[in-house]
This record gives sequence, C-alpha cells and structure tokens, in this order.
Amino acid sequence: MTSVPAGQPHFDVVVLGTGAAGLVAAVAAAEHGASVGLFEKADRVGGTTAISGGGCWLPCNAQMAASGIADSRDDALRYLGSLSFGHIRPGFAEAFIDDGPRVFQWLQSAAGLRMKIVSGYPDYHPERPGGKPGGGRTLEPELFSFRQLGGWADRVVSSHRNPHLMLSDTTLGGGAGHLDEKVQALRRAGDLRGCGAALVGPLLQACLDRGIEPVTASHAQDLVIHDDRVTGVVVEQPTGTVIVRAARGVVLATGGFEWNPELVRSFLRGPMTSPASIPANVGDGLLMAMRAGAALDNMPQAWWAPVIEIPGDISFGRQHATLLNRERTLPRSILVNKLGRRFTNEAANYNALGGAFHQLDATRFHYVNLPCWLVFDAGYLARYGFRDVHPSDPAPAWMAQAGSLDGLTAAIGVAADVLTATITRWNSNVESGDDPDFHRGRSAYDLWSGDAAARGTVDSTLGPINKPPYYAIEVRSGTLGTSGGPRTDLHGRVLDTRGKVIPGLYAAGNVAAAPTGMVYGGAGGTLGPIITFACRAGMAASRPDDLG
Repeated sequence: MTSVPAGQPHFDVVVLGTGAAGLVAAVAAAEHGASVGLFEKADRVGGTTAISGGGCWLPCNAQMAASGIADSRDDALRYLGSLSFGHIRPGFAEAFIDDGPRVFQWLQSAAGLRMKIVSGYPDYHPERPGGKPGGGRTLEPELFSFRQLGGWADRVVSSHRNPHLMLSDTTLGGGAGHLDEKVQALRRAGDLRGCGAALVGPLLQACLDRGIEPVTASHAQDLVIHDDRVTGVVVEQPTGTVIVRAARGVVLATGGFEWNPELVRSFLRGPMTSPASIPANVGDGLLMAMRAGAALDNMPQAWWAPVIEIPGDISFGRQHATLLNRERTLPRSILVNKLGRRFTNEAANYNALGGAFHQLDATRFHYVNLPCWLVFDAGYLARYGFRDVHPSDPAPAWMAQAGSLDGLTAAIGVAADVLTATITRWNSNVESGDDPDFHRGRSAYDLWSGDAAARGTVDSTLGPINKPPYYAIEVRSGTLGTSGGPRTDLHGRVLDTRGKVIPGLYAAGNVAAAPTGMVYGGAGGTLGPIITFACRAGMAASRPDDLG
C-alpha cells in the first residue's frame, strides 16, 4: 500500500455528496469497518433529497406485510417490466426488489429511519400488470426531531414548504396541504420535520454518531488515479486545494447534471428549461467519471416534471421552478399546447406527463406542446385557489386573465376558434362523465390528487370550464433530476467502455445511470432504488477485495 504524504487527509472510503445516496453509502461503508470521509460541495447538506417529499417506492416492503397488503416478487417484476421498454439492465430489477426491503429494515436499526405506508397512494401506473391501485408500495419517513442534530439542524437544505408537513399531509400525498393549529404548534415546539428533511435527518445523525462529519464547501474537481486505480479526489476548499486519499474507493453521489446547460443540450432527449432541484447539480461527478473512462447509460432520460415559474419566487438565489401537481388534476382545468389543443391526460403522474413535452412535429419542426398553458375558470379559483392564492383572494397579475375565451386567447397567443372548440369538447365530455380523448379519470391514480372531497370518483378531476373570467398560467418542461450517468454493476462499481470495473470508483444516486432505467413506478420511485443501491455501493467500497 502506497504511503500517504503528510498533511493529506486520508480515509478508507471517500463519499462525495450528502443527499440520500451519499449519506446511506457513508453509513454502509462505516458499518462494514471502513473509515469514511464525507464531502459536500454546497454550504448545506441534504441535496435534492432534503427538498423532496421524502417518499420511497419499495415493493414487497415489511410495512405491507405487517398491514396485510398483498404484494409479490412476481407482481413487482411484471410491473417494472411493463414500464421499462427493455431499458432496465439484467439483474437490476431483481436486486432492487430482493434487497430493497432488507436495506430499509437495516436503516431502521442502524440509523433509526422509521418508515410508514402512505395510505392508499396508488402506483403511478396502477392498471399495468402487477400494479397496485390501492397503494402500499410508497413509504414515507416518520417525523424526525431536528433537535437531535444540534448545530447541524440549521445546516440542512430547506425547501419552500412548511417543514413540519409529512408527505401524507400534503395534497400530493392525499392530505389537506396544511396542519391543524395545535398539530402545527406541537411539531414546531419539538422541531419535528417531515418529508425529505425526515429522511435526511436520521441519515445525517447516523453519520455523526459514527464520527463521520460532512465537510461542506468542498468542491470535488477530479479523481486521483494511480496504476489504473482511483485512489483519491482533488477537492477545492475555501482555504485552497487538497488531495483527499481513499485507500479502498471513492463513491460518487454528487447528483445529476440538470443545471449544466451544455450537458443538458448534449444528452437530454428533449427540451428541459426549468430544473426543480438544487442548483449545485451541474454534473461534477459525471464529468469526473467520464475522464476516468466510464461507460455511460440512460443519458437521454430524466425524472421529468411539469413546472411553473411564479415571478418573484426565488430559491437559492434563482427563479424557483414549482412542481405543478395537484393544480392540473383539479376539475375545471385543462392543459393546452401552442395550438390551443389538449394533448395529454392532465391527471397523469408528473414523470409521464413531463415526457409529453418532447413531441416533435416532423413537418413544422417544432415541439408542438410547448409553450403549454394551464387553463381554468373563475369556478376553479373560487373553490381551490392556486397555491398561495386563497379562494377569497383576487387573481394575481402574473396569471393571464380575461373576461372571455377570446380575450384569453389573445393574452396567451393561441387561436380563439381552436381553444373555444377544445373547451366546448371538454365540457361535453365532462357532462358525459368520461374523457374519451385522453382517458383522464379512468385510472385509480387520476382519482387520487384532485378534489379530495370527491376522491375516488371522476368528479375529483372532471369539471366544466364555463364560468368567466378565465385564467391561464404557462407550464414549462422541468425535471426533479437527471437519471443518466456512469454505468455501474450491481454493487455500484463504475464500469468502463469495455464493461470492466474501474477499480476504486463507485457511483450511486442521480449521478449514476438509474438502476430502474426510465421507470418511475410510484411516488418515491427515485429514492427507493437510490437508497437500495447506495447501500450496496457503500458496502462494496468498504470491502473491494471481497468482490474480486
């Protein structure tokens, strides 16, 4: 073993990134006897995980078994296979389904991460073979008191939402979107946080308990390679550049590349203008892996999402892209494209719907569904409001609005006769109780996120647009994160272009090619597989000689 020059920090395993992937990999490596160095580019830890809903999609989980909800390996494999278009590499679906429940049970004992079922939350494509219309596969973290983190409580990335909401309290998770005053006060008093914070909190605490303290403001620049093996990382810190040595391996967990315009242009399959993740995700790990000779996979894909940009809504010093979820599934609203026509089932899950923005008109040679507009009426606004706009509030100036459909078309630049015909047909379909054009309301998932008072019926998502004034908000093509990157084996080891392991290099999370390919099985469809394979990567990095 090569000696380490004096003054250079050295560990058995170096992990880059402090989202769920990095934190789980660090804990797993430490649990198997490795000393671990954990480095984060940003000033705060938690990555995109911390601002997420915190849901984890996990077939055959222990909570389902305890609740008497049936699931099986065969059902889960059939479901993933029905959505994959053959893009899941051999062995990965099986490894996820077989190992995922074990990993989460291990995290409960090793990190105190307690998960519960989000009751009733359907899979995103529940009518596909093996799907679960009644839910059970989506788990959420129990509330976690950030008081346990001491000074680290204020060093975790925070989101716009009320930090004390659980996923099941949000409208996306089937809740009201707000808390009773007494519940809010109790949770605030105990600094009990939910959603992504409740996932990051116990994982961070598990690292701290093992003596693994994240080093923030540490931007990894490149890998150190000696005799064809990755042996360290060049890290830029406020005090200068340091070389951090890794005796056994480096785990890349640096997130995707959605904030890097050049990489987005080079790799993604269609337009994506509005990332909804943290701006630190600029492809650092991807570029390091490429320079080390890594093979790439799944590069055109991302975890797509329709988003809106509300003027003055700033996050991380930039315009904030807000996910458009419940708002587009509510009655009295539709999405129309630049031609003024509907083009999709508005109540479909965000990942599937986001892909509809990539439809190319081969004759006119443009993306026909961009720009896109959410169109709704006064009845919608009076009943539901819109995010921070309450039903009793006047419509804000950033919403396009007019007293007639003709006036609205002038404001958003679509043909008046086309939009009028679109809404006339929509209203006729609503009256008949069915949407034959795009099947909105036919799936169990369509009936989940809309009007909670009518949940489970078509009235939760179908409603006429007939009460002026009329409103429109531009909807943009966004993403929760990219899902392509270096190809790995089942142990998270990065492979080169010949399919051989690059010794000492591992990857997990959105920096790596997604283990489930382009499949988003349900709420938490990113984090469930990410955590499972991050654990495998951390274990493998801690004992590389065991794998040959």
